[in-house]
Amino acid sequence: MRLRKLWKPAALWSLLLASFCARADLVVLQYHHISDSTPPSTSTSVSLFRAQLDLIKELGIDVVELPAATENIFSGNPPAGQHIAITFDDAYESVYSEGAGILHESSLPYTIFVDTQAVGSPGYMTWEQLRELAERDGVAIANHTAGHGHLARKPGETKIDWKQRVTHSLDSAQTTLEKQLGTNLPLFAYPYGEFDEALEAEIADRGWFGFGQQSGAIGPLSGKTRLPRFPMANAYGKLNGLEDKLNSKAFPIDTSKLPDGIMTTNPPTLTLPPSSAIQPERLTCFASGMGRIEFETTDEGIIVKAPEPFNSRRFRYNCTHPAGDGSFYWLSQQWLDLSQPED
Repeated sequence: MRLRKLWKPAALWSLLLASFCARADLVVLQYHHISDSTPPSTSTSVSLFRAQLDLIKELGIDVVELPAATENIFSGNPPAGQHIAITFDDAYESVYSEGAGILHESSLPYTIFVDTQAVGSPGYMTWEQLRELAERDGVAIANHTAGHGHLARKPGETKIDWKQRVTHSLDSAQTTLEKQLGTNLPLFAYPYGEFDEALEAEIADRGWFGFGQQSGAIGPLSGKTRLPRFPMANAYGKLNGLEDKLNSKAFPIDTSKLPDGIMTTNPPTLTLPPSSAIQPERLTCFASGMGRIEFETTDEGIIVKAPEPFNSRRFRYNCTHPAGDGSFYWLSQQWLDLSQPED
């Protein structure tokens, strides 16, 4: 690992770090099933879910409504302090039968991203159940497409065909939510967390915020169409290490300038631009399935590249850096290999 003195002296760095820590940061938690009997990869057990909420309460972090909290982050005058928002993807029935009651007991707000085409199917909520929840204080219902398809442009797919497919999936779902529930929120969650530059442009054109499945906190420099969320399934939401996630800070760079994640070379290269808040010797980066990886520091910034190719459709580079008061700046870059089969 080659280091160059690109960053400011320690005293100035400390002042800049203090200013970053004083700002608002939003940590969004992503759930699917709340159940002890559904697929482990997308499930959070009832006992773990309760324990996660207990830890949030113990830490004294406010749980806020996602629509207003997201708008506030980018308002130019965000509220100070750490905040958490709770989200569920797909509108599984277990969220209604288990999760909603637990959250109602504690008067905690949450958002459900709905695949409108799946509503009423076995294992999913009905419109009557969604309507019941939507009438509760603090519950928001938002768009997760109609059909939960892979929306990044497929190899060999024409631009016209892609545009037609995506337009139908996005807009028909939004129309259905408005018709069934009277909701028209500018929030969207990408199926599988997959997106490319063209899809981000579609979300931006509609004035929506786009949420992925890469981990990290949201701050004023976060890209509005690639907002991170921490997956909270059993394998990722364990209490060991959860406090670091709940207290994490948005990485102090403009993440809208990072690559869209469509892999062109394997392994891919991620360049993090220089930041006065980041000291390379305190940075740690990881790659999916490979553990900690080395990086290089050049005049252009920090170059992160895995030591060997990946063989999965989706994988990530995760980087963390101390942010003061025991918290960490947290960045996750998701990569997508379109040559690999869809789920």
